[in-house]
Amino acid sequence: MAKLKAAVIGFGMGCNHFDGYLNHPDVEVVAVADRRADRRARISAEYPQWHGKIYEEGMDLIKNEKIDILSVAVPNNQHCSLTIAGLEAGAHVLCEKPMAMNTAEAEKMLETARRCGKKLGIDFSYRFFPQSRAMKAMVDSGAMGEIYFAESTWFRRNGIPGLADDDFGTSSSAGGAMGSWFFDKEQSGGGPLIDLGVHRLDLALWLMGYPEPAYVLGSTYAKIGPEKAEKRGQTFSVEDLACAMIKFKNGASLQLNVSWAGNVKEKELQSTRLIGTKCGLLQKNLNEGYSFEVEFFKTENGLPLDCKLHDPQPCPRAYELFVNAVRDNTGFLVRPEEGVTVMRLLDAIYESAASGKPVSF
Repeated sequence: MAKLKAAVIGFGMGCNHFDGYLNHPDVEVVAVADRRADRRARISAEYPQWHGKIYEEGMDLIKNEKIDILSVAVPNNQHCSLTIAGLEAGAHVLCEKPMAMNTAEAEKMLETARRCGKKLGIDFSYRFFPQSRAMKAMVDSGAMGEIYFAESTWFRRNGIPGLADDDFGTSSSAGGAMGSWFFDKEQSGGGPLIDLGVHRLDLALWLMGYPEPAYVLGSTYAKIGPEKAEKRGQTFSVEDLACAMIKFKNGASLQLNVSWAGNVKEKELQSTRLIGTKCGLLQKNLNEGYSFEVEFFKTENGLPLDCKLHDPQPCPRAYELFVNAVRDNTGFLVRPEEGVTVMRLLDAIYESAASGKPVSF
């Protein structure tokens, strides 16, 4: 079988896609595109053994290369156009999160994938961690009973991409000093809700089985970011904190809380809690970083019992699984319909925050 030809647009987060494809035995990486000259130079410097083509514009790559798999890892306002162009050119597309700027764009991407008969994957990266897969297996086994409440949080004390006083909190968003597009609404579509919240929201929804939403009540605030940006001569046009209560048609509820900059104790706080009729679950980060632990809580023989998850089995990351799905014509862990659902909820939270009223589905 001939190797699948892959390409990556965007070499910020896209460097992970590039590495993933390079390490897959059934893939040949033929091209990369990035608008930033420093990143294009970095490709040649860090991968001297790679001899593919390097483009400045993603659209030029799509027009000139015949590829089987395309990764789109660029600012949010380019997700829709590049994904659709890639699908129409005959490629299967793995798109970074969030799926799009809004629901209308996400639905257009989904329709195009269906029309072209191509796979469209969304890189909700937290699904691909071994702990996440173990938690999902626990839920799907029925050991937790009916899950009727969930809470998912991602707070940073000082982690606005491109505006942090130091480097903590920017690594996950590939922000650093060049991260100003993250707080430009025209490029990002929103702030921490669409950047961080998309991860916490998808993880909780996936564990809960993606129940159908009934209504959303949300709030957003921009209390810290605008002043920090103004001091650097920049404009901050998104929220820096968002929260929401999501009610589902099955009666369950989900509380979502996210912030790039808030007066909390921790530099970085991530947690997801599920409460079921038989068992509770809590995943939280350790030492304010990006390693996690998972605990389960239940009552047995009238006694409270706590247990901790140890050493879950390793599992493939998104890039390997997407290649396998294309190669074997099988399903991918993230369905594009789920990406659309996340966008519908994000849009509803922003709408509710603007109106001060609940938004029904």
